[in-house]
Amino acid sequence: MNGARLLTLLPTLHTRRPLTVIGAAVIDIIADAWTLPRRGGDIELQQQSVNVGGCALNIAVALKRLGIDASNALPLGQGVWAEKIRRRLAKEGLSSVIDAVEGDNGWCLALVEPDGERTFMSFSGVENQWNADWLSQLRTPRGSLVYLSGYQLASSCGEPLIQWLETVDDVTPFIDFGPRIGDITDDVMARIMACRPIVSLNRQEAIIAAERAGLATDTRTFGEAWVNRFSAPLVVRHDKDGAWYFSAQSSGVVPAFPATVVDTIGAGDSHAGVRLAARGCRTAGKCGGKLGGRASRRRLRAHARGATPRTQKRIGRYDNN
Repeated sequence: MNGARLLTLLPTLHTRRPLTVIGAAVIDIIADAWTLPRRGGDIELQQQSVNVGGCALNIAVALKRLGIDASNALPLGQGVWAEKIRRRLAKEGLSSVIDAVEGDNGWCLALVEPDGERTFMSFSGVENQWNADWLSQLRTPRGSLVYLSGYQLASSCGEPLIQWLETVDDVTPFIDFGPRIGDITDDVMARIMACRPIVSLNRQEAIIAAERAGLATDTRTFGEAWVNRFSAPLVVRHDKDGAWYFSAQSSGVVPAFPATVVDTIGAGDSHAGVRLAARGCRTAGKCGGKLGGRASRRRLRAHARGATPRTQKRIGRYDNN
């Protein structure tokens, strides 16, 4: 099936499982850097743009553009950055169930090197102030998919989020730990994994996870050992080399589609949004289901191909071949 045909399927997507997106909406200040600064150094940057971003917001936008309904819990403050975020959400037809809290949203400086690799420096705001009162406002019906980010789980607000996750009934967490996976203690990781989440990691994060768990670092061996240890599915993203998937039923690799990299900001978020859409929606009665198997591989490829042109604005920006 070619890309043009897959695009015609987008209007037929319908939500099959309730989706809740929990996480951050922040400001991304993106600048080109010919190299990263050394300690004590001084380099000149060229500003690309000032954008509204954040892992959870990127996913909310991707789902919206795919026609997938979700309940978005992206804390919004009362400052200058928060107002900029509200305007972006309104433009996308989105809203947040956590709004008008005291304080402003955080921001991030992203340095993009000539090869497209990015390095982040983050300043926290209300997005990392989760508490029991906010969580009590969430409505997660039984059978829901719930997205969570490692940025929040590893922050000072991680404990109330984990406590909530441990008590909510019959949901499937989808967790993208991101680079903060190395900041989560073993005890906290054990509690998170006891909730049997679907976990998504990039290749560097997978190595960190393998080393801290005492597992082999080659992807196939690591993925199989992960499933055996935690009884939970795993996705390992290998950027231009595709993505591996592991579950109790099957494992394999899905090749990537050709693309010219502009930068890699938000690429993992786009992948997570597509995966949530594939698991939480249906098209002509044939979408969703379990992670493994040929049907899952078809969904991963189909939704990735269909979502790319819809999400190329800021969310993992690519020029399609």
